[in-house]
Amino acid sequence: MNTQLLRDFDENVYTEGFDVQAGQTWIYPINYPLRNYQYNIVSEALYKNTLVSLPTGLGKTFIAAVLMYNFYRWFPSGKVVFMAPTKPLVKQQLEACYNIMAIPKDVTAELTGTKAQISRKDIWMNKRVFFITPQVLQNDLSLIPELGKEIKCIVIDEAHKAKGKHAYCEVLRQIVESNKHFRVLALSATPGSTINDVTEIINNLLISHLEIRTDDSPDVMPYVFQRTMKTIVVPLGEKLESVKAAYLQLLEKYTRILVTNRIIGGNNCANLTKGRIFMIMKEFQDKNRHTK
Repeated sequence: MNTQLLRDFDENVYTEGFDVQAGQTWIYPINYPLRNYQYNIVSEALYKNTLVSLPTGLGKTFIAAVLMYNFYRWFPSGKVVFMAPTKPLVKQQLEACYNIMAIPKDVTAELTGTKAQISRKDIWMNKRVFFITPQVLQNDLSLIPELGKEIKCIVIDEAHKAKGKHAYCEVLRQIVESNKHFRVLALSATPGSTINDVTEIINNLLISHLEIRTDDSPDVMPYVFQRTMKTIVVPLGEKLESVKAAYLQLLEKYTRILVTNRIIGGNNCANLTKGRIFMIMKEFQDKNRHTK
């Protein structure tokens, strides 16, 4: 399926290295059943830095593969990058994208820190499509000054991690230093629990457009099947129980002081979670601040 494209291009975005003839159309695979929500999201993501939030199993990787293939066509000398937070995810997404759009394997590389820096520089010079962990890309952008301006499209999996000084954020900051014209596609099933969380991700990843779907979205509902949840309780086992006991013994030493000074209530430190400790600390700081 080809769609006319050039008429809507921003000339300031698609400039250096853009193949005008290839850019007359964009390609959408017809060997997969057409899902309107996927087609509509792709047609928007081609033009805008887009955050896509879809429930698990509804085809975020499919959308990424189609976008990457088109930028691979449009920029014959540019680099297309897919970032995932772990090595297993990188490998999984490489295989999935290849099965969907079949970008030639001889132009594709998997970089997860297992190759020496000198070897990686050669790979960057000779390949065009990269599946990579963010820490490796962050390091390589520092070592190869010209790399940032060669990236034309970057996909960010598990985008909800893009907060603070996470490597995802640092990668985008480094690219922007030398390149103002590249496309961003961010993927997440759960972009954030609060508006502030989502806003931070949008700002950190240069997002200008949102594509949000839930199980109840009208265009998604036909593809959501009935699911059942079964809870399986797995015992810790003897070794983990001994580690837990040693940890609680250490924790009790410090919580006893807090209990004695009535900063926290109760005597069972096993019920204290990290979140609860931070809440208690914040409440204590606020209380002291107001009493000064």
